[in-house]
Amino acid sequence: KLIVVGAGIIGLELGSVWRRLGAEVTVVEYLPRITPGVDEETAKTFQRSLTKQGMTFKLGTKVTGAKAGKKDVELTLEPAAGGEAETLRADYVLLAIGRRAFTEGLGLETVGITPDKRGVIETDHFKTSAENVWAIGDVIYGPMLAHKAEEDAVACIELIAGKAGHVDYNLVPGVIYTYPEVAWVGKTEDALKAEGVAYKVGKFPFTANSRAKINHETEGFAKVLADAKTDRILGVHIIGPQAGEMIGEYCVAMAFSAASEDVARTCHPHPTRSEAGRQAAMGVEGWTMQA
Repeated sequence: KLIVVGAGIIGLELGSVWRRLGAEVTVVEYLPRITPGVDEETAKTFQRSLTKQGMTFKLGTKVTGAKAGKKDVELTLEPAAGGEAETLRADYVLLAIGRRAFTEGLGLETVGITPDKRGVIETDHFKTSAENVWAIGDVIYGPMLAHKAEEDAVACIELIAGKAGHVDYNLVPGVIYTYPEVAWVGKTEDALKAEGVAYKVGKFPFTANSRAKINHETEGFAKVLADAKTDRILGVHIIGPQAGEMIGEYCVAMAFSAASEDVARTCHPHPTRSEAGRQAAMGVEGWTMQA
């Protein structure tokens, strides 16, 4: 038995691995939903998928105590909003409630750099407060992702060399490496609503995708969010097998300020999962063909 504390990306990735290996997995999350920051509709579909695989979720729940014994661990839980306590026992507990920048012990104080309480270093175009000291990746603000750090490094070196260096953090994709995978780039529906941006939605299910049906992997969908006036693609969210392989196309499209119609009118090979991305783009204006 495994208890995962935290329903974020790392907790669900590792929890799903242990579930597929046969462990009983319970996920405890303080918030009322999993994967905060991920598109809400996509997150709900993702949770249903993991539940069907046998994972158990206790959302809106906080851990108030832990006691390690010789053979197991006992956790005390309470509703986040207050209420009666309960106990859970498991062989192991995985704590996955976030990460800190690993800057302690680097001697930053000797050059006048003071990280914040999470170890993150404040920078201005990768420049720190110390002359000739630059910072990138997990030790500065932004998603703690290898590909984001790589983009930081390229831009930073270009700036050091006196060239133009820039990273568009709105176009850094995210992927959850579970089964099915979850991938996204750009804005979520909640973010667009909060910003007061009018948008249209195109959505296409993998149940109607030929390659997915051939492989008997029809769970999930692709969803495209586009500006209601200009049709510019604002965000893309995919849940399904190899979603991480599909999201790159939309990173390129958005980097060139593409409209959903640009993708919709681009020929895609058949039968491939990439067609679902095209069909979702078609759906923005209501002319999906393969559904």
